[in-house]
Amino acid sequence: MKNLVVLPLIAIVFFSFTPKAQAANIAQSLCEYVQVDNKSKFRAFLKSNKLKIRNVFSGVSCNGKNLLAFASENNAVKTGSLMIGKLPKATVKTYLASISLAELAAIAEQRVSS
Repeated sequence: MKNLVVLPLIAIVFFSFTPKAQAANIAQSLCEYVQVDNKSKFRAFLKSNKLKIRNVFSGVSCNGKNLLAFASENNAVKTGSLMIGKLPKATVKTYLASISLAELAAIAEQRVSS
């Protein structure tokens, strides 16, 4: 009888630590796809995990930078322009100053002004 109470308790504790590891893997994967500028894998990864960039953008940082600044630093025009197109205008405007790549900055300026 005692085993019937302890076993489910151990199972609950064991499985409660999984989401943090999964979140770290998701952030790492997103950063890797941005770093190599692989737009199709970036998009496919978001779809397969049922995520939207607008929902995960604020929670993901790569090397201490937001995803747009990281894309700009790594000359990731394709993935950066995808993010700019999917993020709300207000968010793009907030992070516009962190974009150092001229091509991405122009795309962001156009998105904010339209």
